[in-house]
Amino acid sequence: MNGLKVAYYNVYRLFEEIALARISSTLHRFFAKLAQTDLLILDDFGMKVLDGQQLLDFMEIIEDWHGQKATIMISQLPVSDWYDVMKGNTTAADAILDRLVHTSVRFELKGASLRQKSTPKGTESPKND
Repeated sequence: MNGLKVAYYNVYRLFEEIALARISSTLHRFFAKLAQTDLLILDDFGMKVLDGQQLLDFMEIIEDWHGQKATIMISQLPVSDWYDVMKGNTTAADAILDRLVHTSVRFELKGASLRQKSTPKGTESPKND
């Protein structure tokens, strides 16, 4: 609506696309296209540990975006545990977290998941005994 370009990726699908671009020798084109976006949304960060190449690719993305463009990271994992997701390369993990944590605005949501089905007031769900 405002003329801004947004890219949304599930983190692990992003790494799959990067791996495919690397195999097909189009990695430079993929990163160039990604660089044209104004906002990068990365969902489901921390669902599994990043391997060596994924960590280096992630560092490149965060480095390119840092101080230039907006990034939204979505994770069910507390930020205090993000280092463990990147423990394969402590230097890269330190660099990534330094850029993300110290220059971010953090929203921590609490409460029940909105995906849970709610029962109308005055009704009880059947119990399986």
